[in-house]
Amino acid sequence: MRIEGENGAPVSPGSSAASNSSADEMIENENQSLRDRVADLEKKVHEQTDEIMCLRSTLADVLRRISTIEGARALANNHAGGRATPTKDTVRLRHNNSDSARDVSKRASSYLPGRSPSSTQISRRGVHYQSTSSLYSDGHSSSSVSPAPSPSPTQANNPHPVHTARHTTPSPSPFASPARPHQLGVLNKRWASTSDFATPAHHQYHHLAPSPTPTNSQLARRPNSGSLHNLNHLRSSNSQLNLSRHGAKEAQYNGEEGIVKMYLRGRPINLYVPTPMRETYVPNGPSSSPPAKLKLEWVYGYRGRDCRNNVYQLPTGEIVYFVAAVVVLYNVEDQMQRHYLGHTDDIKCLAVHPNKLLIATGQTAGHDRRDARPHIRVWDSVSLNTLHVIGISDIERSVACLAFSKADGGSLLVAVDEAPDHNMSVWDWSRGERGYKLLETKCSADQVLAVDFSPVDRSTIITCGKNHISFWNYESGMLAKRMGVFENRERPKYVTSISFTDTGNVISGDSNGNLLIWQRGGNTVYKMVRGAHDGPVFSILVQKDGGIITGGKDGRIVEWDRDLERTGNVIEIPEQYGSPRVVTSGRGSQLVVGTTRNCVLGGTFTFPLRPVMQGHTEELWALAPHPGHHQFLTAGYDRTCYLWDTMAHTIVWSKDIGEHAQSAAFSNNGEIVIIGTTSGRWFVMDSETREMYSQHQDGNEPIQVLKFSPNGQYLAVGSRDNNIYIYQVSEDCRKYTRVGRCQGHSSFVTHLDWSADSQFLQTNSGDYELLFWNAGLCRQIAQTSQMRDVEWATQSCTLTFATLGIWPEGTDGTDINTCAKANQMDLLATGDDFGKIKLFASPACQQRARCLEYGGHSSHVTAVGFLQDDSRMISTGGRDTAVMQWVVSSNSSSSHR
Repeated sequence: MRIEGENGAPVSPGSSAASNSSADEMIENENQSLRDRVADLEKKVHEQTDEIMCLRSTLADVLRRISTIEGARALANNHAGGRATPTKDTVRLRHNNSDSARDVSKRASSYLPGRSPSSTQISRRGVHYQSTSSLYSDGHSSSSVSPAPSPSPTQANNPHPVHTARHTTPSPSPFASPARPHQLGVLNKRWASTSDFATPAHHQYHHLAPSPTPTNSQLARRPNSGSLHNLNHLRSSNSQLNLSRHGAKEAQYNGEEGIVKMYLRGRPINLYVPTPMRETYVPNGPSSSPPAKLKLEWVYGYRGRDCRNNVYQLPTGEIVYFVAAVVVLYNVEDQMQRHYLGHTDDIKCLAVHPNKLLIATGQTAGHDRRDARPHIRVWDSVSLNTLHVIGISDIERSVACLAFSKADGGSLLVAVDEAPDHNMSVWDWSRGERGYKLLETKCSADQVLAVDFSPVDRSTIITCGKNHISFWNYESGMLAKRMGVFENRERPKYVTSISFTDTGNVISGDSNGNLLIWQRGGNTVYKMVRGAHDGPVFSILVQKDGGIITGGKDGRIVEWDRDLERTGNVIEIPEQYGSPRVVTSGRGSQLVVGTTRNCVLGGTFTFPLRPVMQGHTEELWALAPHPGHHQFLTAGYDRTCYLWDTMAHTIVWSKDIGEHAQSAAFSNNGEIVIIGTTSGRWFVMDSETREMYSQHQDGNEPIQVLKFSPNGQYLAVGSRDNNIYIYQVSEDCRKYTRVGRCQGHSSFVTHLDWSADSQFLQTNSGDYELLFWNAGLCRQIAQTSQMRDVEWATQSCTLTFATLGIWPEGTDGTDINTCAKANQMDLLATGDDFGKIKLFASPACQQRARCLEYGGHSSHVTAVGFLQDDSRMISTGGRDTAVMQWVVSSNSSSSHR
């Protein structure tokens, strides 16, 4: 360590090397961020390419229909002895088809990433946020429990009802178009007769029912009256098609065959109705309310990997921090959590008012342009009531950082937007429900990491970030900016943290590991400490007695006196917990530390830090509830598996498996756990000792799903290589012998279920297939109608007759990621791409079934699952890395069936 005065001194070679190394690390982090953004753009381009192909095929289908109709009209006129001439009906039909093509184009374009959604799309997606209170509400937007969910309507009114025409004579429709493999997204016309149900499908998509297109010679042999009848019928069908293209297609039911036909993005899918329901089933009939409801009990995780200054100790004894879209108020001594649920997407920053009771939190832009716009919420930490919602129309991208003023008692609030100009705005937050913006100015062209008010000068604001530290003076509605001057000292790549001494001097930490003191009222360095940390200084805490505590990327927490002399107290944080991202004061001499590996630690310089909260650090996919205990296992792309105890709210054990985890499953006795990875490898592990018994390889693609048969004799392994691998289980689930491979899916396997007798499998794939298999023979069951009355042990497949009602209007087939049925009650839970969890009565076989909706996750919900006694439900978020535990309580307004 070396201290310099105002004149500075040459930088030593070792210090220069360290600064270069830290600068390289920061540049590498920027490069990684750039690579992630490029990957996201490539994904969006790929999705747009798929939409373009869909539009092209739709246009080709429309042109083919027009050509067929014109040919039929000409043929009919020739039979009548006259020359074919265009009529008003023909012109009108051609015009309608053109409009239909344009409508389909508009609808498809609304799904393109980066496009602004239309009002229709916004109103349709509004259903995903039923349980979230209005952004403009100042009432009880949330409470200590989850907000009361809103039931969805029994069914959406269709302004253009479409009726399926039925004929007593089962004959193929002469104008029905064949289903082609490349037309996955094409909106096909509705069935013309009940014979379409019975037409055999000689196609890999066994649930599609294509009808042959007649040749010209066949048309010529048909009577004139029949041709005109078929032409009029086709015109009626095209009219129905145009109406359906303005909205979602209604499910169609053929009672004679017991088949209901639903549509996902225009693609028809046949589902077989169980025999007891065939006579009374109505697709759009009333549905039952779910027999239970959820209450958020516990949230596992913390967001420290990319956020700063987001852990504080409140006078109530609670630690406040955030993860996903939830602000957690955690009383460690009482082992109690409360949750503020007012936000609709990722929370990025947090500030505590000087009175220690009011809290401001800022969120990023979300999925829905109306309900998830970036904004700031000021709320009461005692009642959890929302007081003010600020900046809904002013913040462009996300709230990067914010702070209350201190010298005047907290009357002002400053916020920095993550938009390219990084605009800084100052608010009189208490004026009106939405606050009053006093001024706004461009802060910096580079990234801004922190902002704060001076505790002694009401008009002084400091910002810092990449290549800068700026000193702002706020007077008479104007902001005057002065850049920090480093003089002959090395200019850091990043100024990573700021704080204030009790005299008003500014302390800054930078990416070179140095600490600098800036004289109050000036913009030049007063004192400098070189090599305070080996790498960036992430956090600076000034205590009440003037002492200073710093935390750095080197994993150390260092104590200094008020003159920046080391006291000798140092804490080394174990590598498994990460580096200290934020250090704040706890009760007495205790410290509360948030780390870069999403942990919250508590302790002192005398007693070692212990974990208060731990969580995953990368995308989370695997979830497996224990079959016999109140425990569950999670695993993700951070290569770590955690076994959690739902009663003690703690981690039982953790294990680094060395690979990205994709799926997991417990054996029926709970003694063995199987972990599937993204490389096609899966591990057999003891659930208590964590001993690894064996590992197996099935292809080179991710293992999407793992599931034991109810009798425990088989294991089904669903892979992204489109196959399901069947293994025979022996020696107390420690030995696995491959029986065979189920081949037949045209896309990757997403979900699977075993039948109750362990003989059959039902599986879904990425292109909306529902296939059935004889598990012992590893053969596909072609006669799917035989499977209508099979009892299934679980319900994780999202595309079945029992889950027809979970799909909202206008949904994409990929919008719902996960589904799970309760073990002892008729309750179905789903998780979707919009961070929502929904509860349905099971089976949810009526279209747009009634549901209860819950928020909290800010990313796609990757898995949901019930504990063995259905007392709790667990949900996992993808990129938000949050694990949420919900209490399942009986709904008094519903009864169990």
